[in-house]
Amino acid sequence: MTEQTPSARTPGHTGHPGELIELGEDVWMDVIHKMDEVYSDLLQYEVALEEKNAKLEESQQFILSVLTSMSDIMVVCDRNGVIEDGNRSLVDFCGRELDSLRGTPIFDLFADDEARARAREMLSNFGERAVHDCELPLRARDGGVVPVSLNCTPRFSAVGKSLGAVVTGRPVGELRKAYHALRQAHEDLKRTQQQLLHSEKMASLGRLVAGVAHELNNPISFVLGNVHALKRYAERLETYLGALHRGESREALAALRVELRIDRILDDLPPLIEGTIEGAERTRDIVDGLKRFSAIDRDENERFDLAEVIERAVRWVCRAARDNFRVSVDVPPQLPVVGSPGQMQQVMMNLIQNACDATADRPSPTLAISGRVAEESIVLEFHDNGPGFDPGNVARVFDPFFTTKPVGKGTGLGLSISYGIVERHGGRLSAANHPAGGALFTVELPLATG
Repeated sequence: MTEQTPSARTPGHTGHPGELIELGEDVWMDVIHKMDEVYSDLLQYEVALEEKNAKLEESQQFILSVLTSMSDIMVVCDRNGVIEDGNRSLVDFCGRELDSLRGTPIFDLFADDEARARAREMLSNFGERAVHDCELPLRARDGGVVPVSLNCTPRFSAVGKSLGAVVTGRPVGELRKAYHALRQAHEDLKRTQQQLLHSEKMASLGRLVAGVAHELNNPISFVLGNVHALKRYAERLETYLGALHRGESREALAALRVELRIDRILDDLPPLIEGTIEGAERTRDIVDGLKRFSAIDRDENERFDLAEVIERAVRWVCRAARDNFRVSVDVPPQLPVVGSPGQMQQVMMNLIQNACDATADRPSPTLAISGRVAEESIVLEFHDNGPGFDPGNVARVFDPFFTTKPVGKGTGLGLSISYGIVERHGGRLSAANHPAGGALFTVELPLATG
């Protein structure tokens, strides 16, 4: 009879429950291996779960930071309009913490019954349709009423089920203040621009005063001298006519006629009258040109001779310039242009005055103005013998407020305004250094036809 361990069972023997069955060593090793595998899987699952929890925490922190940093109000509602969550801007705006807001209707945030009724109408069917830029008044933390521009966007679950909506809003008052400040700044800029343009215009007129005074002095002096001569002649004629009406004898009248030089007076009267008329017309032309220049802001569209404008501009600037400043003009006798003669005269005077200022340190300052007609355009060139432009400044010549003159000597607007005037007349104004030295300004204008 073979001896067996207590736990062993003979074939066919039925043991009691809980009684161990004799197993081999291989079976126990398999069990141990299986337990190791299960434990290893549990560890891997735990590590993966911790990583997912870390990522979830990171995502939650990111979402929280975004919601906290939002300046717009944000409210998360369910399908019935009950507040589920919000951001810090909502708390700051209404003065209530999120715990007290959760579970309350979003309509309680609105200012009055009318606003709540409009909100129910516009924000009805939460989660089904979007609402954009709906302006409604909300009650602020200080009890005041603040208009807010609202946007409502539906939100859905992962399977597409409607969960409610996200309502965002921005106080319109801040936008209105910003728009008002922007509009006010724009108006201030426009006023400043008009003042600067007026200052430039007054500066140009100021430079003309001496030249116009000299220009007017010649014809007025000529007319005044002729009037004095006519006055003396009138007195002599009155004396002679008085003797004639008194019935003086023929011999006495003949002697008086010789004494008063009546025949010479009669010969001098026509040229004196013609000269007086010519001087008066000359004065009228100067005053008319000055009036046109002083009204350069008026938009005119008339046909005029640019050659006359150039001649007048040269005359006026040279009268007020240094005695050694010389200007030569070589242009066709007639240059018909359509536009504003006053504005175009300002352009010509600005270019001539710039040449005068640029050649101030030259012993013999000169400016050569040449013109030609090319196809359907008029081309004018202004070439001075000054130092020319610094290569880095050529592209900035027509920029507003750019000037190379000392402080107080220029506004930096003359060439910029001239550029705009020429452009409005359908032409082009350009600047460059002349190959022979000095600055070269070129004006191209359309030739008036018909």
